Amino acid sequence: MTINDIKHPKLKAWIEECAKMCEPDDIYLCDGSKAEYDRLMKKCVDAGLATPLAKKPNSFLFRSLPSDVARVENRTFISSVKEEDAGPTNHWIDPKELKATMRGLYKGCMHGRTMYIIPFCMGPLGSPISKNGIELTDSEYVVLNMDIMTRTGTKVLDLLGTDGEFVPCLHSVGKPLNNGEKDNGIWPCADLEHKYISHFPEEHLIWSYGSGYGGNALLGKKCFALRIASVLAREEGWMAEHMLILKLTNPEGKVKYVTGAFPSACGKTNLAMLIPTLPGWKVETVGDDIAWMKFGKDGRLYAINPEAGFFGVAPGTSEHSNKNALVAASKNTIFTNCGLTEDGDVWWEEIGYKPQGKEIVDWQGKKRPCPETDKNPKDKSQCIAHPNARFTAPASQCPCIAPNWEDPEGVPISAILFGGRRPSTIPLVHQSRNWNHGVFLGSIVGSEITAASTINAAEVGKIRRDPFAIIPFCGYNMGDYFQHWINIGKKSTEDKLPKIFYVNWFRKDSDGNFMWPGYSDNSRVLAWIFDRCDGKDNYVDTPIGFMPKENAINTDGLDDKTKKNMKELSSVDVEGWKKEIKDIRENHYPKFGKHLPKELSACLDDLEKRLSK
Repeated sequence: MTINDIKHPKLKAWIEECAKMCEPDDIYLCDGSKAEYDRLMKKCVDAGLATPLAKKPNSFLFRSLPSDVARVENRTFISSVKEEDAGPTNHWIDPKELKATMRGLYKGCMHGRTMYIIPFCMGPLGSPISKNGIELTDSEYVVLNMDIMTRTGTKVLDLLGTDGEFVPCLHSVGKPLNNGEKDNGIWPCADLEHKYISHFPEEHLIWSYGSGYGGNALLGKKCFALRIASVLAREEGWMAEHMLILKLTNPEGKVKYVTGAFPSACGKTNLAMLIPTLPGWKVETVGDDIAWMKFGKDGRLYAINPEAGFFGVAPGTSEHSNKNALVAASKNTIFTNCGLTEDGDVWWEEIGYKPQGKEIVDWQGKKRPCPETDKNPKDKSQCIAHPNARFTAPASQCPCIAPNWEDPEGVPISAILFGGRRPSTIPLVHQSRNWNHGVFLGSIVGSEITAASTINAAEVGKIRRDPFAIIPFCGYNMGDYFQHWINIGKKSTEDKLPKIFYVNWFRKDSDGNFMWPGYSDNSRVLAWIFDRCDGKDNYVDTPIGFMPKENAINTDGLDDKTKKNMKELSSVDVEGWKKEIKDIRENHYPKFGKHLPKELSACLDDLEKRLSK
């Protein structure tokens, strides 16, 4: 097929407009076939941009430039017509100004390259919860990753027909090749000041320029699935959330579905692929990163995973932390910015073993002596793999993928979890009293800043708030986002809405040691949550919400120290919560001004009263 075979006049006109601006040498319509994938990957290998891996079938390693290794939040814009609609947590530029700037950059930006047209679907094809998009890009790396992460190809064009709705996504690496230039094996991208990841909410439009990496360039991921989808969800009355989805089965064979929102480095993917330590319990994965939820006819929220793959952080992934993720990425996988061993395998810090051989090639392509351990070096610049090194793996390869993970109707959600890294104050688990109280808990999510996560010593110990773990990914004013959650609760009844919980796997004792083992033992908390969704009387009412009764969480098989910790892990730190309230009142809620829902202020007042009794 070629562009002339496209039967959708609006789509065809948009492609022609972009091609005229970007001036590619060729235009290619992607069909989503395996032959196409293999052909484009060979092109990357021949160009010196990808390295085949001898130890992993049909898998390849890419290396980016140091200037293009992660999302660039300070170059990510919500360009709404009114600045107020972008809100206090987003970067904003007037859309007319931004478009003028970017059109200047896009002019001729695809010289020497091919413009690839990627028709893609976010979610199972034909699902009433799914949405379609078209990404135009001059990067083969993007095409290959999108092929794993989404449902791509001509079948999406068939769904669009002649007038179907789609989200237009324009992307360029911003590195034109003039006068016969080649990339010569060097990752193509633009300088930082010329990178733009721009969203135009009123038009449901995405423009990205200058970066070829991850969520900056795979526009179905954070740009569409969260920033633009959150706008669509608000307009249409559903939810686009930065959440895992897991299927939880108890020993009697009863099933419940759970979603969870956690800021980065808080174990979200690990929980989605958890192998329970509790006998008879089973966890299966529906999604590890994003959940789209709509109400069913029965008044319950049903969720789909809009993605088809995992774009996982490699460092820290091991057999201990996430064996299922390693299996998922054992073949047909794209690795980015990992180390390369002598025997043709990838390697990263905290993988669980030291690399074989005498030398290893680091993520910048430099030969280094093999480290004696897989532990992180104190100097992060000495890491073999970049701390944000990634694997792009098909979700279907995950050994714990739920058989119904692509159910077009979605799965009914019983519980929503929030959590963050909190060494103190926040208990192991507590449940909200009702939906609005749960929204309150989501609105105050945050993680304590550590010396390892900041260069500013004065910030250590402060709370970095990330409400609903969606601060970097919400496409409009976060105060209005809180209100949308309140409004969603009015569309059904408390008995049909998911129960909401706040978990914290990261409490520490006075010596700085973790008080809870985490990982697979988090199944013990999931079991309590499962029973609470059935209304089991296994809780006590406390000033902060419902908490486990003594011995309600199964501790069989845990060491004596952890068992002793349970009392503190399941108690209310009154003074700590009073400090929490002060921080929320003085530093967090005021940011949202008149956009903060009155219901959340009421929940904060109620918490303060309960703690004072």
